[in-house]
Amino acid sequence: MLTDRERVGVAFLPRSADTAVDVCVRAERANVSHAWMIMPATGLDTLTLIGAAAAQTERIVLGTSIVPAFTRHPLTFVTQALALEGLAPGRLNLGIGTAHARTMVDVYHVDFAHPLQELAEYLEIVQSVLKTGASHFSGAYYQVDVSFPNPPGSPVPIAALRAPAFRLAGRLADGAMSWNCPTAYLQNVAMPALQGGADQAGRERPPLLVHVPVLVSTDREAVHRRAGEQLRYYAAAPFYARMFADAGYPLNADGSVSPELIDELVVYGTPDEIAEKLRGRLALGFEYLMVNPLRTDDDAAHEDQVLEILGNL
Repeated sequence: MLTDRERVGVAFLPRSADTAVDVCVRAERANVSHAWMIMPATGLDTLTLIGAAAAQTERIVLGTSIVPAFTRHPLTFVTQALALEGLAPGRLNLGIGTAHARTMVDVYHVDFAHPLQELAEYLEIVQSVLKTGASHFSGAYYQVDVSFPNPPGSPVPIAALRAPAFRLAGRLADGAMSWNCPTAYLQNVAMPALQGGADQAGRERPPLLVHVPVLVSTDREAVHRRAGEQLRYYAAAPFYARMFADAGYPLNADGSVSPELIDELVVYGTPDEIAEKLRGRLALGFEYLMVNPLRTDDDAAHEDQVLEILGNL
């Protein structure tokens, strides 16, 4: 059985290539078990950064949350994963997802009419190659016929927000990665959908990896101000706004998130209080927590505070 420390890791948005590697090195030094790099569709390529971090670490699990799948062909993703496994064998957790329509359509100009159907095909190819060494697939979006020696079995979870994505994760993926989802929503919507997908496929339910924003502060007003600023991006996305409303936290009239939602999403307080709250989330049955330090005036110092908490769980 995994310890609490082994079930909790840090998730962060790379500020630059060198700082991304540095966070992973500092996390390993602090005895943190996992480090997940966040990748917007126009952000720094996290698979490249993982390669650099792999060369400077020895134990920490390196993950992506997420690689926007449609920025590359599934076999491109596979060949990158195979290369990374050579640098960090058994230390990868490579999350993929659809990303947001406003980026994929407005920037990449891809067809985003049926993202989950396309992601399902993508996932079938990736899983087949990484688990069995081959894929012979012909679908509506992708056609491949390929074999590779020595499949590494790298776990590939997917990002999920609404029930259909959680069901897809339960059916095909190695886990579901939530983002800014209230706890009750995870319990009442995500977990049942994840289980339903697994039941449909006749397999055990894969793990739920829960995103948890964290701020080391006892100043509730300051937490609300900083978290509200950073959540505004998500509130502007219709699918997040609908999820918040469905979870019982509709947006304010000006489009901002409610104080109640911030209190539900963000874990804050003293280091001891944060550690206890994280243990409480694990006790709810969530297999893993991806702890995301909120941005502050001194990101590195705040990250170090959070890393110390995680390494001592």
